[in-house]
Amino acid sequence: MNRRAFLAACATGALTLAGGRAAAATRRRLNVVYVLADDLGYSELGCYGNTFNETPNLDRLARQGMRFTDAYAAAPVCSPYRAALMTGQWPARVGITDYLRPNDPKHLTTDHTTLAELFKAAGYATGLIGKWHLTGYEHHKAKEIRPTAHGFDEAIVSERRGIGGGSYWHPYHFDPAITKRLHGKEYLVDRTNTEAVEFIDRHKHEPFFLYLSHYAVHTRLDGKPNLVRKYEAKPGGGKGPGASRNNPHLAAQLETIDEGVGMIVRKLEELGLADDTILIFTGDNGGESRVTSNAPLRAGKSTLYEGGIREPLVIRWPGVTPPGAVCRTPTVNCDFHPTFREILGVDVGAGKPVDGVSILPLLKDPSARLPRDTFYWHYPLANSHFLGGRSAGAIRKGDWKLIEFFDTGGVELYNLADDLGETRNVAKQKPEKAKELRQALAAWRKDIGAAIPPECRDYEPKAKRKR
Repeated sequence: MNRRAFLAACATGALTLAGGRAAAATRRRLNVVYVLADDLGYSELGCYGNTFNETPNLDRLARQGMRFTDAYAAAPVCSPYRAALMTGQWPARVGITDYLRPNDPKHLTTDHTTLAELFKAAGYATGLIGKWHLTGYEHHKAKEIRPTAHGFDEAIVSERRGIGGGSYWHPYHFDPAITKRLHGKEYLVDRTNTEAVEFIDRHKHEPFFLYLSHYAVHTRLDGKPNLVRKYEAKPGGGKGPGASRNNPHLAAQLETIDEGVGMIVRKLEELGLADDTILIFTGDNGGESRVTSNAPLRAGKSTLYEGGIREPLVIRWPGVTPPGAVCRTPTVNCDFHPTFREILGVDVGAGKPVDGVSILPLLKDPSARLPRDTFYWHYPLANSHFLGGRSAGAIRKGDWKLIEFFDTGGVELYNLADDLGETRNVAKQKPEKAKELRQALAAWRKDIGAAIPPECRDYEPKAKRKR
């Protein structure tokens, strides 16, 4: 089969799943745009109940597509989420369980079959715009593995140095070589939004996979001044980038991300591609509890409580996702790899472990059942995270969730069906359930080779250590 015939077959198969007529399907292409916000809290979007932040384009997307209530990140911090997204594997299997430091010897190795490589095998143009964070950097004396080594044709405005601390105005400290393109003082979110629209326009005559990976709303927060003033003036608006409630800088950055989603939708409509494009919006871990609330969920980024690992997720696939649908079936971000493998019908990398499951049945019917009811997290730390996260693992099976703390050996047990905020630890009242889940978590670690290093177990805070 030649390349043109192969692409036509992929498009036809995907659109048949969408329920399109066969005659139309032979003329249509299926594109994918995956928009990821950094450190986006569960309750930041209007369609998830927020009444302070303004996200009209994302709210409209939810009305046109499907909103997920129990979408999980595979980790409570950045790099492991991205490793799971790219590979379809639990971060512990990949070997990346914490965020990578600039000089980190760890990186996503090229023996994995990434999401981008699946699309490449199907003849797609592939592009990453923004944050990668799956490698150390040559600038910091580490081995650097670029996104282009993992199947991306283009990697635009992507970091070449450490990215902590925020860098939202040109020149960008994570790569001073990036040339300014926008008029006036160039703002990073505006730049990545513009690059995304231009990528779509550049590849309008071929199927494309675009991964728009925003650096915002990672602290330090720094919104555009006119928008910051707008939110500071709103009733209840906080003051400054460190405001713990109704943070005006977070709201301003989120509005600019939302504007980018609107730009993407308008470009797809202008090109006649809107009905042939799956548009996904989500976040990589919970919001920082210093500058936001993930209520009704407990805690936030760096913790294995729900506020650290449960994410907003909106998917619009015209003709497949029922408009305004709400899906309450739990999912995790490593599910996207097998989902797109099924949609594309490619077998590249077949035989390698995949821990996610295809959520295609849910996209067609939010009440569908998946062949899985258990989720796992592995987050060993030698020192507690500066945001409060502790060395721990977790398991959710059905409505029951257990957190095992490696630093003390203690466990907490919650029934999420009647205690979403994880306020009532019932481990003592339900010892058999706690034992069952703890044993299942240990068996999973053994099965995938997820070790708990000695320095991550029974950690005693340095201030209390005997000298």
